[in-house]
Amino acid sequence: MSTKDFVEKDYYKVLGVPKDATEAEIKKAYRKLARENHPDANKGDTKAEERFKEISEANDVLGDPKKRKEYDEARALFGNGGFRAGGPGAGGSFNFDLGDLFGGAQGGPGGFGGGGIGDVFGGLFNRGGGAGARTQPRRGQDIESEVTLSFTEAIEGATVPLRMSSQQPCTACSGTGDKNGTPRVCPTCVGTGQVSRGSGGGFSLTDPCVDCKGRGLIAENPCEVCKGSGRAKSSRTMQVRIPAGVFDGQKIRLRGKGAPGERGGPHGDLFVVVHVDAHPVFGRKDDNLTVTVPVSFTEAALGGEIKVPTLGGPAVTLKLPAGTPNGRTMRARGKGAVRKDGTRGDLLVTVEVAVPKELDDKAREALETYREATVSTDPRAELFQAAKGA
Repeated sequence: MSTKDFVEKDYYKVLGVPKDATEAEIKKAYRKLARENHPDANKGDTKAEERFKEISEANDVLGDPKKRKEYDEARALFGNGGFRAGGPGAGGSFNFDLGDLFGGAQGGPGGFGGGGIGDVFGGLFNRGGGAGARTQPRRGQDIESEVTLSFTEAIEGATVPLRMSSQQPCTACSGTGDKNGTPRVCPTCVGTGQVSRGSGGGFSLTDPCVDCKGRGLIAENPCEVCKGSGRAKSSRTMQVRIPAGVFDGQKIRLRGKGAPGERGGPHGDLFVVVHVDAHPVFGRKDDNLTVTVPVSFTEAALGGEIKVPTLGGPAVTLKLPAGTPNGRTMRARGKGAVRKDGTRGDLLVTVEVAVPKELDDKAREALETYREATVSTDPRAELFQAAKGA
């Protein structure tokens, strides 16, 4: 995503939150929209998929205090695409086009070409762009990967291997781009990787040098592996710890685990999107687990104790009150999912009265006797009475 696009997109509008929204409000809005538009819930719906990507992109920026601050500052300065400052023109001002200002610089999910909006300001006000200026360190790209966990792994946490591909310094030329390891300084930008151009009004703008493609170096004998770029595609396997209690569709950020930077710059970040398989017995509601347990008619009518399975642990015994209706939910405390603070949610147990498909003679005779004993009781009397009074 270009820096121009980054500034022009209204991420607050994407998430449907005000500009002064708190971190909690942003997180809540993202989770709601992500669930509604997740590809797994909208299979084959390309619009929902694009919407999900847009929502994730907005959360990447607004969910990170540093990126959000840079984003707000950029939009406050550049407004709706034009930069205004005192100088020649109507009303003592003139306009810069964002397309000229940012020059199509590319970057990762942060959208700043790896260096942040501060790098753009540095070029705008002609800081560090003159001859002999040192080439700035460049942050590595962010990497996004996906992992699928079983229901139990998501609840308890798991360490999983992730195989990732990213641009790394070329090992054949040690990242120099020259097969002899002796690139020369670019004469056009004098090793800065940037060239300045005047725009009038006392300002100068900077663009990546087209001769060295922003590297500051030119390979006289280009490396055959990386073709002189100094970067080559590399694959590596990393053991990643997924914390306990993650949700389906949740994105986990691992700082400094992305692609390495250039010229001493920091590593980018690794973003892992978690997918969770369904469980044949248990479900999930926030930090609580859910389970439906069948009980017999006599257990529901007379009451008693029932055993209930738990996820990965011994069964628990719950007391069933006499006269328990079908669909009633009881709670086994501390048997749910792991929360961020290390405590656990509860297991919500829903009772389902099981009706036998077949009866032997003895059971049928007992039920006939029960029917005769309760013939004067009409379970639908209150229903008809309410219907008449409505």
